[in-house]
Amino acid sequence: MVMAGDPDITTDFIVPANASGNYNIDGNFFTFTGMRSVVNSDYPSNFTVTKASLANFPALDGQSVSYAVLLFPVGAINPPHTHPRSAELLFVVEGSLNVGFVDTNNKLYTQTLEVGDMFVFPKGLVHYQSNDDPKQPSTAISAFGSANAGTVSIPPSVFTTGIDDTVLAKAFKTDVATIQKLKAGLAPKA
Repeated sequence: MVMAGDPDITTDFIVPANASGNYNIDGNFFTFTGMRSVVNSDYPSNFTVTKASLANFPALDGQSVSYAVLLFPVGAINPPHTHPRSAELLFVVEGSLNVGFVDTNNKLYTQTLEVGDMFVFPKGLVHYQSNDDPKQPSTAISAFGSANAGTVSIPPSVFTTGIDDTVLAKAFKTDVATIQKLKAGLAPKA
């Protein structure tokens, strides 16, 4: 088994490598305003995730933390995916969610979460969230033990990356035509 995570740092924080010699570190460097769009907008029509991670918040480098806000309209899902470098701690702040993960013995663990509930998805394991409520949207906040948890979404990583149709048909014990239908359904909309 291969595990990955953030390396320990030997300084209080890391100044970005592309910063000039006179880089001014002040409170702005440690402030992320990207979540304002989540709290100051209408509810989206599709599942939406807004992240505060190393990619958009450089002050997280070396801190082994990141965050995401997940907005689930009625009937929305966050498809099966993994985070190869971190566990995920999900906190439901509005509505309800059905969640689950599969362990390395292929055992499925599921739970229905209500407002105030938390659920942990172990590092690297395939998991999902689904808002099955026909009337109310759901909102959750996820915390990660990595500044760069990574996300591998299973459907597109399997069906849109160029893996040969014959290989997929054999792996899923089906035919090439079925694989091609799955690929077509996941193709980006033009």
